[in-house]
Amino acid sequence: MARANFKFEKRQKELAKQKKNEEKRLRKLEKRNEDGSEVSVDTEVTEVVVEKTEAEKLEEFLNG
Repeated sequence: MARANFKFEKRQKELAKQKKNEEKRLRKLEKRNEDGSEVSVDTEVTEVVVEKTEAEKLEEFLNG
Protein backbone atom coordinates (compact mmCIF):
# COMPACT_ATOMS: atom_id res chain seq x y z
CA MET A 1 0.00 0.00 0.00
CA ALA A 2 1.27 3.48 -0.86
CA ARG A 3 2.31 5.80 1.94
CA ALA A 4 1.16 9.38 2.16
CA ASN A 5 3.81 11.98 1.44
CA PHE A 6 3.30 14.19 4.47
CA LYS A 7 6.30 16.41 3.75
CA PHE A 8 4.88 17.32 0.35
CA GLU A 9 1.45 18.03 1.82
CA LYS A 10 2.99 20.14 4.58
CA ARG A 11 5.05 22.12 2.07
CA GLN A 12 1.98 22.74 -0.09
CA LYS A 13 0.09 23.98 2.97
CA GLU A 14 2.99 26.29 3.87
CA LEU A 15 3.11 27.68 0.32
CA ALA A 16 -0.64 28.34 0.37
CA LYS A 17 -0.28 30.12 3.71
CA GLN A 18 2.61 32.24 2.38
CA LYS A 19 0.62 33.16 -0.71
CA LYS A 20 -2.39 34.14 1.39
CA ASN A 21 -0.22 36.26 3.70
CA GLU A 22 1.41 37.98 0.71
CA GLU A 23 -2.01 38.82 -0.76
CA LYS A 24 -3.13 40.15 2.62
CA ARG A 25 0.01 42.28 2.88
CA LEU A 26 -0.64 43.72 -0.58
CA ARG A 27 -4.26 44.53 0.29
CA LYS A 28 -3.11 46.36 3.42
CA LEU A 29 -0.48 48.22 1.42
CA GLU A 30 -3.09 49.31 -1.12
CA LYS A 31 -5.44 50.39 1.66
CA ARG A 32 -2.71 52.59 3.19
CA ASN A 33 -2.04 54.16 -0.17
CA GLU A 34 -5.50 55.64 -0.66
CA ASP A 35 -4.27 58.74 -2.47
CA GLY A 36 -4.20 56.79 -5.74
CA SER A 37 -0.49 56.84 -6.48
CA GLU A 38 0.87 53.51 -7.58
CA VAL A 39 3.08 51.41 -5.38
CA SER A 40 5.43 49.12 -7.25
CA VAL A 41 5.47 45.68 -5.71
CA ASP A 42 7.23 42.74 -7.32
CA THR A 43 4.95 39.84 -6.49
CA GLU A 44 5.98 38.04 -9.67
CA VAL A 45 9.57 37.85 -8.44
CA THR A 46 8.39 36.41 -5.13
CA GLU A 47 6.30 33.77 -6.92
CA VAL A 48 9.20 32.77 -9.18
CA VAL A 49 11.54 32.38 -6.21
CA VAL A 50 8.97 30.24 -4.37
CA GLU A 51 8.46 28.05 -7.45
CA LYS A 52 12.22 27.65 -7.90
CA THR A 53 12.80 26.63 -4.31
CA GLU A 54 9.87 24.20 -4.49
CA ALA A 55 11.36 22.63 -7.62
CA GLU A 56 14.76 22.35 -5.96
CA LYS A 57 13.30 20.67 -2.88
CA LEU A 58 11.28 18.26 -4.99
CA GLU A 59 14.40 17.39 -6.98
CA GLU A 60 16.37 16.81 -3.76
CA PHE A 61 13.59 14.60 -2.42
CA LEU A 62 13.50 12.51 -5.58
CA ASN A 63 17.29 12.21 -5.82
CA GLY A 64 17.99 11.87 -2.10
